[in-house]
Amino acid sequence: MVFAQDTISELNNAITSKDSLTIKEQSSKDKTASIANKELQNITKLAQNPKDSLAFLKRDHPQMAALDSLWKEELYSTHLFDTIYKSVTELDYEPVEYKDLPTDTLKARLEKLNARTPFNVAYNPSLESVIKNYLKNRHEHLERLIGLSDFYFPLFEQELDNQDIPLEIKYLAIVESALKPRAKSRVGATGLWQFMFGTGKMYGLEVSSYVDERMDPIMATKAACRYLAKLYQMFGDWDLALASYNSGPGNVTKAIRRSGGYTNYWNIRHNLPRETAGYLPAFLATMYIFEYAEEHGLKPRRPEFTYFETDTIKVKQMITLDQVSEYMEIDIEELQFLNPSYKLDIIPYIEDENYVLRLPREKVGAFVANEEKVYELAKAEFDKREKPLPQYFEANDRIRYRVRSGDYLGRIARKFGVRVSQIRRWNGMRNDNLRIGQRLTIYPRRPVVDVQKPTKPTNKPTTPIDPKNFETYTVKVGDTLWSISQKFKGVTVEKLKIWNDISGSGIKPGMKLRISKS
Repeated sequence: MVFAQDTISELNNAITSKDSLTIKEQSSKDKTASIANKELQNITKLAQNPKDSLAFLKRDHPQMAALDSLWKEELYSTHLFDTIYKSVTELDYEPVEYKDLPTDTLKARLEKLNARTPFNVAYNPSLESVIKNYLKNRHEHLERLIGLSDFYFPLFEQELDNQDIPLEIKYLAIVESALKPRAKSRVGATGLWQFMFGTGKMYGLEVSSYVDERMDPIMATKAACRYLAKLYQMFGDWDLALASYNSGPGNVTKAIRRSGGYTNYWNIRHNLPRETAGYLPAFLATMYIFEYAEEHGLKPRRPEFTYFETDTIKVKQMITLDQVSEYMEIDIEELQFLNPSYKLDIIPYIEDENYVLRLPREKVGAFVANEEKVYELAKAEFDKREKPLPQYFEANDRIRYRVRSGDYLGRIARKFGVRVSQIRRWNGMRNDNLRIGQRLTIYPRRPVVDVQKPTKPTNKPTTPIDPKNFETYTVKVGDTLWSISQKFKGVTVEKLKIWNDISGSGIKPGMKLRISKS
């Protein structure tokens, strides 16, 4: 990670001085000092043990390690996505007082921007309101997004250029996901480009028990480019292509009809769904702010490396990111950041599939040189597990549904989370008529995994949890259920889930977990 010299000085002063601290600053200082103290304790223990001298030499300066830990927790977290989603859906376009950007200056800049982009970036009061609102209320968020863009934008631009799509489309991923590969909307849209399950499958994105390629930056970007190119062919206008990417071509064509045939986005905006009505203004505001970030004093926090400073290795057997983190001495947050498409932080090995591990380039050589030993250790660890890993099942890219008595298209559409119009299009239907026994092709919105169910329910009685028999563990930065289970004898991931009523694998720093004393 590269910090400016004055930034390092400020951070050092914040840690070593107690003068002139606000409550919030004091809290941040205390957290940093706590991490530094723990690191110092670890170093002391290692120094006292001659066998661990190599590990001791590899330890970072405790103060800088503490700062890096806090920085990574902030940069790799996913809460920015919710902030973006809320800002787009709740835009009110009321005038915003922001003295640092006079209207005349904004008009001149938008005119220059409009001259070099295929999007309609003409000034209007609504766009001015959104831009000033973002600059006034989201300054810190914008700096973090600009920092993340250093990692993702070169990848986006390469693929956009390959498919002859305007490079400015890269800003769409900010509005869609806040550049969070694992972002998931309330309706199930997933990844940097927020693909629904069915749409992702139609554009070749695999979803299985272990892998969700909607969260893979390269594959999802390729699919998004193909989808956007198709939408542009339909409407011949990039503003309308973006609107249809968000709400579907059907909603855009209905808005055009209701407006009396207008095809300018600003003339049909009032006829679009609320979220889509704020979609293009948010996109254009983001484009303006990124293009004029320096003029507005935005100082981004840069990632440690860019996408082109990483490389991939095809895995030869199943391995977890936790194991790679431990063997290669790479922070788990860093590995999760580089390998977001592995849903359980497990890279499966499937014959004829090219599942890869992405690492910083300086770590690739060390992994390849010690590959056999790494896999040997990983296998030995898997063999010790009390319960085997989940079996790999590929989610169906489509299903064949047999029409039953009482079925109608609306009911079937609700069952699989799709639209009636989609079912009709997938099956070449001219009307809504169905017949019993008819077979329908459906691309479900959510994965449908064919897993054999037990013939008899177990109906095991639940045992109430007695707090006296449990101790409390506080989740730390970089913890996963797997890594926590390894810290306690006889504890497994499944037991952690049962004791703490956890259905998925998501845990957050600061969360309290119950651990059985026995």
